[in-house]
Formats: sequence, C-alpha cells, structure tokens
Amino acid sequence: MMISSVHRFRDIERTPEYLQPEKCVPPPSRASLGTMWFIRDGCGIACAVVTWMLVFYADFVVLLVMLVPSRDYVYSVINGTLFNTLAFLALASHFRAMLTDPGAVPKGNATKEFIESLQLKPGQVVYKCPKCCSIKPDRAHHCSVCKRCIRKMDHHCPWVNNCVGENNQKYFVLFTMYIALISLHALIMVGFHFLYCFEEDWTKCSSFSPPTTVILLILLCFEALLFLIFTSVMFGTQVHSICTDETGIERLKKQKPTWERTRGWEGMKAAFGGTPSLSWLNPFSNVDCRSPPPTPAAPTGAIMTQEEIEQFLAQEVSIQVPHE
Repeated sequence: MMISSVHRFRDIERTPEYLQPEKCVPPPSRASLGTMWFIRDGCGIACAVVTWMLVFYADFVVLLVMLVPSRDYVYSVINGTLFNTLAFLALASHFRAMLTDPGAVPKGNATKEFIESLQLKPGQVVYKCPKCCSIKPDRAHHCSVCKRCIRKMDHHCPWVNNCVGENNQKYFVLFTMYIALISLHALIMVGFHFLYCFEEDWTKCSSFSPPTTVILLILLCFEALLFLIFTSVMFGTQVHSICTDETGIERLKKQKPTWERTRGWEGMKAAFGGTPSLSWLNPFSNVDCRSPPPTPAAPTGAIMTQEEIEQFLAQEVSIQVPHE
C-alpha cells in the first residue's frame, strides 16, 4: 500500500485481489452518461446564482444609472458595448467552467478486468480511491464535493460550482480575467460619473434621485473593487500554476514532481489548446485534453506490517505486483 504524500511513502506486496475489485460496480457506458456535467451542491449553486446576480446588478447600474442619462452618445455607446461584451464573455466562461467535466476519472473502474488490462509489471504500483472505487491516474485527487477523482485537480471553486481541473481550467482562467476587466471598467466609469455629477446638477446626471444614485454607485464601487482584487489574484495564481505545471493541491502538499513538467508557453498551449490565437480568449472553443490511462508508479519505501495495512485500509490504496 502506498499512502499519499501527506503520509509516509510505503509499499505492500499484495495480489490484485487486495484492491477488492469485486466490490466495484463496472462504470456505465458513455452512451448512458449523457453530455451534461452539473454538481448538485447547494452551496455551489447558491454561489453561482449570486455571481450572475452581481454581474446583472453591475450591468444595471452601468446602463441605467451612468450611460443612458449621459448626454454624450458616443461615450455611452462605446462603453456600453465594451462593458456588455466583457460581461457576456465572463458569464459564458462561467457557464463553461461550471458545466464542463473537469477531468473526472470513470467511477467504479477498479474492476478485475480493468486491473488486468493494465498489464502491470512486477514492482509497479497503481492507486485505488476507496471513496469512488476508481483507479487513480497520476496527479488525480478526490474531491469530496464532486465525489469523484479529478485529473490535475487544482481546487474546488464554489463560485463556479465545480472543480478546476485539466479540462476546464481554461474557462476558469477566462472567467477570472473577464470579471477583473469588467470590474476595472466599472470602477473607471464610476469615477468619471462622480466627477460629472459634481460638476453638473445631480438631478440631471441620473434618472434616479441623488440619494439613490449615490447608494447605487457606492455599492457598485465596493463590488467592483472587491472582485477586481479577488479575481486578479486568482488569475495570477492560475497562470502561474499553468506555467509551472503545478496544481494548487500539489503546491500546498509540497509534492516533489514525478512527472515531466510542461513549463511556460508549452504549458499555456496545453491548457488553452494549440498555438496562441484568438481562440484562447474564446470561451466557446473546446480544449482537447485527452489523458492517457492510469500510469503505474515506481514504488519506494519499506514493506508495511499487517497492523499497518489494517490501519490505512480506509485510505488511498495501492497494489504492488509481487516478483514471481
């Protein structure tokens, strides 16, 4: 048995039956799975709805409080078009990040047939997740909210009600980028509108009463500043993770890389799909992240006793093929 890096790395020589494949139900066929991926988590759904409501509130204030009452038609058209375009791309990126399979490992694939199909050589190790009864590929982690093992899982984000993994990291990065841009744009327009209202009569610079206008603008300013800071930090950490080929979980666990890292532009190409182009900024373009089957790892450490086996039985399980 090999335990994850938060425990000591140790092995056990066992037969394939130690994985208890008979207790795993074979995964359903792809035809019965459908194409929709959606996490039924109350907190995540609430956060996703709040996210959309905040964007709609910002759009309401920008259009009806600042741009429509403006006497400068060109200013209103340019800023209204730019803000709504960025807001649409932000919501589209959020939609794709939320409804895209982040890279879930087939549930219940730790069957005897699948284990035998791996054709393990003596000394090789594979991992079984006891929670979702699946054989875990390298760099996969189990999410307690999604209740699945996710390939290259960075973290679970309640704001998109989904994990951020190898298949939807692009959409999450685009979501944080577009939210940061509309937040910055809103702050700039609020500043200009306050200056305009101070120079003109407050009753003429908005369709609402002066107290209502001030309250709406202050709330938008607070929202935009908060989300500008938050999404800018998230955008920076995600780009850094892609360029260093190290997920947030791997960084927190301080795991030593056992994989060949794809750094810099090569990492960006892998995450966003292909060479740099406008499709990188398009949340409607798909990313082809076909991962290879689970790769057995090389064992390290000492043999565990039977008492240690029972102690860690409920945790991540692995099998080492004994030498014949």
